[in-house]
Amino acid sequence: MSAQVKTEDQILNLSISGLSCASCVKRAETAISGVESVSDVSINLATETARIQMKDVAGLPDVIRSIETAGYGVPTKTITLDIEGMTCASCVKRAEDGLKKVEGVLSANVNLATESAHVEAASNVAVADLIAAVKNAGYVAKTQIDEPSAHEDRSAKKDAEYQTLKRNLWVAAIFTVPLFVLEMGSHFIPGVHSLLMENIGRQNLYYFYFLLATIVQFGPGMVFYKKGIPALLRMAPEMNSLVVLGSSAAWGYSVVSTFASSILPAGTANVYYEASAVIITLILLGRVLEARAKGRTSEAITKLMQLQAKSAHVLRDGAFVEVPLHEVVAGDIVRVRPGEKVPVDGELTKGSSFVDEAMISGEPVPVEKTTGSEVIGGTINKTGSFEFKATKVGADSALAQIIKMVENAQGAKLPIQALVDKVTAIFVPFVMLIAALTVAVWLFFGPDPALSFALINGVAVLIIACPCAMGLATPTSIMVGTGRAAEMGVLFRNGEALQDLKNTHVVAVDKTGTLTLGRPVLTDLNVLNGFDEAEALSLVAAAEANSEHPIAEAIVVAAKERGLDVPETTRFDSVTGYGIEAEANGRKIEVGADRYMVKLGHDLSEHEHIAAQLGREAKSPLYAAIDGKIAAIIAVADPIKETTPAAIKSLHDLGLKVAMITGDNKATAEAIARELKIDSVIAEVLPAGKVDAIKQLQENNTHVSFVGDGINDAPALAQADVGVAIGTGTDIAIESADVVLMSGDMRGVANAISLSKATIKNIHQNLFWAFAYNVSLIPVAAGLLYPFTGTMLSPMLAAGAMALSSVFVLGNALRLRRFNAPAAVAVTQG
Repeated sequence: MSAQVKTEDQILNLSISGLSCASCVKRAETAISGVESVSDVSINLATETARIQMKDVAGLPDVIRSIETAGYGVPTKTITLDIEGMTCASCVKRAEDGLKKVEGVLSANVNLATESAHVEAASNVAVADLIAAVKNAGYVAKTQIDEPSAHEDRSAKKDAEYQTLKRNLWVAAIFTVPLFVLEMGSHFIPGVHSLLMENIGRQNLYYFYFLLATIVQFGPGMVFYKKGIPALLRMAPEMNSLVVLGSSAAWGYSVVSTFASSILPAGTANVYYEASAVIITLILLGRVLEARAKGRTSEAITKLMQLQAKSAHVLRDGAFVEVPLHEVVAGDIVRVRPGEKVPVDGELTKGSSFVDEAMISGEPVPVEKTTGSEVIGGTINKTGSFEFKATKVGADSALAQIIKMVENAQGAKLPIQALVDKVTAIFVPFVMLIAALTVAVWLFFGPDPALSFALINGVAVLIIACPCAMGLATPTSIMVGTGRAAEMGVLFRNGEALQDLKNTHVVAVDKTGTLTLGRPVLTDLNVLNGFDEAEALSLVAAAEANSEHPIAEAIVVAAKERGLDVPETTRFDSVTGYGIEAEANGRKIEVGADRYMVKLGHDLSEHEHIAAQLGREAKSPLYAAIDGKIAAIIAVADPIKETTPAAIKSLHDLGLKVAMITGDNKATAEAIARELKIDSVIAEVLPAGKVDAIKQLQENNTHVSFVGDGINDAPALAQADVGVAIGTGTDIAIESADVVLMSGDMRGVANAISLSKATIKNIHQNLFWAFAYNVSLIPVAAGLLYPFTGTMLSPMLAAGAMALSSVFVLGNALRLRRFNAPAAVAVTQG
């Protein structure tokens, strides 16, 4: 990436894919030239690079859209950075603006709660340029490692920062408490003032106050200077700057009063050491409580991390040895003993066992694993030992994908955040202006001692208005909400889905694999003409064992599940369009639809009512004839999941309509809809027609969420306002969906919608508190009530209130951890 040109126009080098000839170059240049902010463009076919001269690089997204419209591509990448040193919403805005100024950056999303940035940029953007941009904004950035273990490192660092904050708080408190007690005691406790003056003296007391306050100011308080002063020098003030200005003003005025009182107007030589020390101590207290609460917001990630094994027994040089998890590579043979966690994803090569997969599927019953079965990292081996070949390790494993999905959702920025960004962009400079005006008004119009009143109220304004709560209001709720969702088996892949899901009017549902098991099973076996049920089923299964049709497989599975002996056939013929004919144990077996039986000459009039009833129940009836006589009517169907009726009811309880989209014939579809109390049916839909079905439901601005299995429903999931994928096992990373349900339980849809509503409501509460708090208390801090009630806001109370504001926002967000799912789904996390 070339450096920005320091002229009115800027030069941008952009990679373009899909160019194959001179005509392509001309077409792409024409498309780019059509963008308003582009002054000049030239494309090199050999390097597939465009050199674009632009009046404003903010027009880059328009350039990329024009290139894509012309039929070419712009390779992009997503970069995640950890950012240190941010303390408020102004910091977030400043870091974002710095990243967006880097040539080739399409978007930048900085999150205060996670202290990270997600940057989408052209493929040739250097990470070093992004890190430099953050550094120029006043913060420290480094590339975030895309490994689950990296979370542990970040957690350890956060814990170390928390311990440092606690230590600073204790130091500040040790020196502030005696200062506060002596100064406030002399005002409120009779006799204390006289006692101090007689035994110590005013000037000696001021010297003692100076010593205590200075230790607090430039000891624990130095953290504010290290960040606040550079921000002021860059003309980019933020929270630390306000604290520095406020506390330094109180401390500095007191120093002048102590050592050079003669230069102050008569009657104004007062000291405010206790105010400067208490401001720093209370803000440090707020930081400690904030850091502790922030740690609790990421507990969901921590719980997921705890599911991961620490090591694995891997075959190396003919023997199994224990190695750290990060040393396992794809292709390794891994041994797992009873009670151990499966370390990585893989495929069984030897042995068998039952594995607890509740952390992925939500199913409490362990799943049998035999040779060829897939196993998932983080699940627990319950019985036998087995060996498997590692197929997905590190960031590619299912657990790592889940963790990454949760982290991405927690780092998301909702559309609602746009309002916060606009306000915070000007908030701190606005507060400094109000503080300056406050000082000026009190100096010129305030009562004596005007200078003291001006100082107290100016400092109070600076301290009360720190925008910490604004920056935390949205991201903390998102972190806790998405974390609670993960514990419930619901993964939000982006922030927009979290906000949009609450607007759902209609939940459209794919039938096969979503409402149903997705595979046919034998549901009915009506034996006729005196045949034995076991004998009839074993003979029919013998005939069907030669067919690969799903219905045939269902019959064979049913026979084996009942422990029946399925004999070998001595002859087998398939009658195209009708059925099959076979011989086994010397018996002639014929299986097929009613038309096949009629063709064979059988009279079905006595049995038609049975077949008709099965058809009304959305089942597929088959006839079986043995030795020339009708022996049984068999029904095979894709059965409805046990949890489906409860899932539909929970959606109705939320006031939502449910629509079913299926390729079944209308009669069968309506039979299922009646059984499940589904509101509307769109039947006989071909796979390619699901998108049109969604569009039909979206008419009249109806907000539609579509629930599918995420495999063949990708277009419909993308068309819906919110796509919800039913994912199980390693299918959780479904790119087309906005929300993924880790289990196959559709009750998770109601849970996801309810949690979306609860989270957005929580965000609104936080934003109201953060904004209302500042809007209402800034005038009070400025002394607006003094002419009417004689009330002023002490800088110490302002510091306490400011700290309380952030703690309140965090505490309110943490309430989401206690969110109760309206539909119980058995998902555990450890």
